[in-house]
Amino acid sequence: MLAATQIGIPSLVRIKPGALGRVGVYLARMRVAQVALLASEGLPRAIVEAIDESLSAEGIALVHQTCVEDASYEAATALAPRLPAACQAVIGLGGGRALDVAKYVAHLASLPYVAVPTSLSNDGFASPSASLTVDGRRRTFGSALPRGVVVDTAVCLGAPRLLWLSGVGDLAAKVTAVVDWKLAFHARGEPIDDLAALLSDATVFQLAGRPVRDLEGERLLATALLLDGVAMEIARSSRPASGSEHLISHALDRRSARPRLHGLQVGMAAYFVSGLQRDSRARVEQLLRSTGFFDGVREDPFERAEWLDALAHAPSIKEGFHTVLTGRHDLAERFERFVEEDPLVQGCFV
Repeated sequence: MLAATQIGIPSLVRIKPGALGRVGVYLARMRVAQVALLASEGLPRAIVEAIDESLSAEGIALVHQTCVEDASYEAATALAPRLPAACQAVIGLGGGRALDVAKYVAHLASLPYVAVPTSLSNDGFASPSASLTVDGRRRTFGSALPRGVVVDTAVCLGAPRLLWLSGVGDLAAKVTAVVDWKLAFHARGEPIDDLAALLSDATVFQLAGRPVRDLEGERLLATALLLDGVAMEIARSSRPASGSEHLISHALDRRSARPRLHGLQVGMAAYFVSGLQRDSRARVEQLLRSTGFFDGVREDPFERAEWLDALAHAPSIKEGFHTVLTGRHDLAERFERFVEEDPLVQGCFV
């Protein structure tokens, strides 16, 4: 008999307008009385004050506070031992860098972590890993899913639209990632967790059915990205959420003079690789087109030459990671045709 696999999933999930001002209430229900707050540099004063007031109203002591400027492994490992012994939980507030550092610090300190994202640019706020730099190069470190996820949809709606479109791009990548996972099964026998694949694949449908950026659109995107994190935890792998499109983005991060937002890179890469796969193109195209994703990319187009360079290196980014890119020798030719002939990407590359 196969042993049951235990997973850790968030026990606190609040995705609604006004949730930021109730963080203290939620933590009090978790019987947390002393917390550390790691917040993004440059957050609006009103957001930080809302957290402070919420904690104070419930008698929760803020025993440590750090403004996160550097999302590095070195910074996270230096910070974890400095947390007061009385600290009972770590709150990450703001964007991806602060949340990744807070998540990894909590992991090192064996403390519950509560994610409070102020935008939805990718699924990192709810993933079981932290993206940190080591000597300036980005790497992924295993951690744990947040114990709590608090998303104030009104706050996220106030963030720049490009961040929402970046989250849309990261969501579109789940379609191509699951297809790549199935390709790896057929090519190499790589095991698939059917529930994780089904969950990740299904997260796309709700937002695709209502591709509007309003409070409900923020809720749908936050819920989808959260469930993608759960899918990764179930699979004990990034496979449900990351495939060939992420390899291209990682190559761009390493080789581009000016990498763009992660979700913009993986969204465009997902659209390109969906043309190399079977059964994924229509779904990826519908989500990106209906949300205005391509219009967002046109505001700051990608460098065509950098993408050609990234495609040359992407298949070798992760050794033994089989995707639709594996063993192909026509990527440059396919990409050139994609840029020249696809009407949706006109103006997205220079």
